[in-house]
Formats: sequence, C-alpha cells, structure tokens
Amino acid sequence: MSMQPPNDFASMSLAEVARLAAEAKLPPVERWNPTHCGDSEMRIAADGSWFHQGSPITRAEMVRLFSTILRREPDGSHVLVTPVEKLSIVVDDAPFVAVEAKLSGEGEQSRIAFRLNTDEVIVADAEHPIRIEGTPDAPRPYLRARGGMDALIARAVFYELVDRLVAGPDGAQGLWSDGAFFPFAAA
Repeated sequence: MSMQPPNDFASMSLAEVARLAAEAKLPPVERWNPTHCGDSEMRIAADGSWFHQGSPITRAEMVRLFSTILRREPDGSHVLVTPVEKLSIVVDDAPFVAVEAKLSGEGEQSRIAFRLNTDEVIVADAEHPIRIEGTPDAPRPYLRARGGMDALIARAVFYELVDRLVAGPDGAQGLWSDGAFFPFAAA
C-alpha cells in the first residue's frame, strides 16, 4: 500500500488537510501477530532518516511504504510488521519528524495540521497531543502520531508555533488545536 503525498501542503486549506488526515487508510498492523520474527537491520535516525545495513534509504516512496507497517510494541521497541513476519527496527528518537505545520483560526477555534517526513498528515487534537520535553534551554517538542508513536517537531516548525503562543485557561503559554490546549513549557 502506498500513501500519496499531499500535492502542496502549504497551498491547501486546513479543511482539505483535515480531510486528508481523516481519509488516511493504513494497514491494520495492530491486529497482526505473526510467529516469524527477525531483525530488519534498519534504523531510523533522530533526524528522521532511514537506514538499511548502515546505508541511507534515499527513495522517499520506500520510506513511506515502510512507515505504513511500522508499529510500537508494548515494551517501547519498534517493529516492521506484516501478516507473515515481524522485524525489529532501531528508532533513535521518534520514528517521524513533523516537517511542516498549517495553522488556522484564533484562540480556542484554532487548528494545527502537521505534515510528517513520511507525508502523513495529522491534526493536533486530544488524541494527537503536542508535548514539550527537555528543558527551557533545550526543548524537545513532539506530536503524538499514531499507535503510541511520536513525531519530533522540527526546529523551524517549532519556532513557527512559538510565534503563535497564547495564554491558556490556567495562564500558561501554549496553543489550541481542535478544542484541546497544549502548554508549551518543558516538563
């Protein structure tokens, strides 16, 4: 199964982006429990680059395809899973990177859509929260993508979000998206 990337994320309306996110159909990896297990000899670096046996995977279509069968296990490890095999994969930080954001609306009516490095589109909401880890001097912003997996929010995208911070219900600085408020203070 191949996911088609958005034509031009920046020129799309947020309604079009939200429709893309809602229509995304991924394989039911959470239901697959094959008995054949092994090592994929693959790694996802902290910057979102994919490697096989130490060599970069440069074909974006291959990365998109592999990302559709990626799953996080209950112990926190990651696997590539199909109905017939499950192969471990090393993930240095988060398996995805949020490389672009589209913001619309004001205050509690705001919505933020993200495009990941795999061209998956996610709207931040209660099910897909934004959180900040690290320290105030070295924040590590994340978006919950799917299946317990996160996307590291790229530095340029994070700064774009920081420029739009508002005071929340308790006075903390953060952002609203799809009815949920996300404070922007490192935990």
